Amino acid sequence: MFRVLPLALAAALLVSLSAASAAPAATFRIAIGIDPDTLDPIGTTTTTAGNVVDYVAEGLTRLEPSGKVVPHLAESWTISEDGRQYTFKLRRGVTFHDGTPFDAAAVKWNLDRVADPNVKVPIRTPYPIEKTEVVDSHTIRVTLKHPFAPFIAGLSWTTAAMLSPEGVKKAGNDYANYPNIVGTGPYTLGERKRGESITLNGFPKYWGQKPYYDQVLVRIVPEAATRESLILAGQVDLMILPPIADIPALQRNPAVKVLLAPSDRTIFIAINTNKLKDRRVRQAINYAVDKSAIIKNVLFDAADVMDGPMAPSLFGYCKVGEYGFEPQRAKQLLKEAGVPQGARIQLMHPTGRYVQDREAAQAIAGYLREVGLDAQLTTTDWPTYIKTIMAPPESNTTELHLLGWAPAFLDASQQMAQFTSDNHPPKALATSFYKNPEVDRLAAQAEQETDPEKRKDLYCQVSKLIWEDAPWLFLWVQRFPVVYSAKVTNVEALPNEKFWALYARPAR
Repeated sequence: MFRVLPLALAAALLVSLSAASAAPAATFRIAIGIDPDTLDPIGTTTTTAGNVVDYVAEGLTRLEPSGKVVPHLAESWTISEDGRQYTFKLRRGVTFHDGTPFDAAAVKWNLDRVADPNVKVPIRTPYPIEKTEVVDSHTIRVTLKHPFAPFIAGLSWTTAAMLSPEGVKKAGNDYANYPNIVGTGPYTLGERKRGESITLNGFPKYWGQKPYYDQVLVRIVPEAATRESLILAGQVDLMILPPIADIPALQRNPAVKVLLAPSDRTIFIAINTNKLKDRRVRQAINYAVDKSAIIKNVLFDAADVMDGPMAPSLFGYCKVGEYGFEPQRAKQLLKEAGVPQGARIQLMHPTGRYVQDREAAQAIAGYLREVGLDAQLTTTDWPTYIKTIMAPPESNTTELHLLGWAPAFLDASQQMAQFTSDNHPPKALATSFYKNPEVDRLAAQAEQETDPEKRKDLYCQVSKLIWEDAPWLFLWVQRFPVVYSAKVTNVEALPNEKFWALYARPAR
C-alpha cells in the first residue's frame, strides 16, 4: 500500500509543486535528499554531490555501469615498467564551458591542485602524485610517488574532474575553493538556490554525445516521503532513497520503475577514538546492537550485515567475522572499562542522506540504552553535519556519528582512507580519528604492491586488525534504491552508488 497523506498536507504539497509542474518537457527533474556541501570536485565528500558535479565536469577516465573503467578525456595512456609514470594522450577538440581549450596545461593545473597539500581534498588518497609535466599540447606525463595499481580507476572519481583554469577567476571562486564550476561536460552550472534546487543547462558545444534533455533540475528534498510523493505525482522524473518500506508497493506501481542497485557503501557509526579510547567500550557498542533486526525491521532487507570493514565487492575484501548481538557481553565489557550505568553519549545522524538513516539511528540508540549507555540523538542539515564531523581533533565535539562510505572505485585502497592516520580531519574524512601504526604500515605496503595476491593478503591482515580495534560500530552494506518514471528510459546505476541518467530520454 502507498502512504496516504493527510488532506491538508497533500493540498500544501500540491501548492508547493505548482511551479515545478510548469517545467518544460525538455527538463529532466531529479530529487535528492541533501544539499551538496560544495560543487568543487576536489572538495566533494559524498556520491550525491558527485553525481551533480558529474553533469558539469568530467575526468580523464570514466566508470561504466558494468564496473569497467574506460578512457574519457584521456584517449589512451602508457605506464612505465616501474609503475610510477603514466603518459596520457588527451582528447582533441574539447573546450571548457568558458571557451578555453582543454589541453595538457589545463590537466596539469587540475592535477597540481589535487596534489597541493595546501588545498583541502577530503578524498585525496587515489592520487599519490609527485609531479605532472606537459609533454606537448595534448600529452601529459604524471609521475607518482610510488606505484599505485588503482591510479587509472581513481582518475574516474569526481575529485579528479577537470575544471577550467580560467574559470577560477569567476566571482566566488579561488584556487582553494572553486564552487562555481566550469567544466567540459554536457551541462553548465546554472542557478543554485541553497537548500532548494540546482539548475543545469545544456552545453550546445559539448564534444561528446549530447543528452536528450536541454536542462536538468535537481531538487533538494530531505524527506524521503516527500521525494516519493514527488515521483508519484509526476513532479520529478527520478528520485533516490525512497522510504524503504514502500519499495514493494513502488515495484507494483506501473507508473514508476525501481532500481535496487548493488552498492559498495558501508554504513557505520564512526566512534571518535580520541574520546572513546578504550577498545573494550568500542567493542561493547558493537555487541550491543542487533544489526540483523534493524536490517529486517527498519531497512526491510535492503542491506547486508558487515562481516569485515569493507564491502564484498571491493578488491581486497576479506571476511573477518561478525559482532553478534550479545548485550550481556556488551554490559560486561562496559563494566570492565569502568563505564557507569546511564553514562551519556552523543549520537549524531544525518536525515535524508542514507537509507532510513534517522530511523536506523533511533533503533541504534535504543539498543545502546538497553546496555546502559544513554544515547542522546541529534541531527542537522548535511553541510552543517559535514562541518561538525570534519572539525580538527582539538575542537571536534563528536562521540558517535552515523556515516556511509562508498569507494569511488572497487578497490580496498579507497576504503583504507577511513582507517589510516594521514586521513584524519580536517585533512580528510577518517572521522573516527583511528590510529594504529601497524594498519598504517600494512595499508601503505598494500597500496604499493603490484602482485594482486599479495595485495589481497595484506588487506586481509589490515581488516583483522581494524575489526578487533573497532573504530566503528560496523553496521551494514546498503543497497542503492533509485525510483524513476516509467515515462523515461536509459536510467542505470554505477557500482559506486551513483545513478547514471545522463542519457535518459522519454520511453517510446
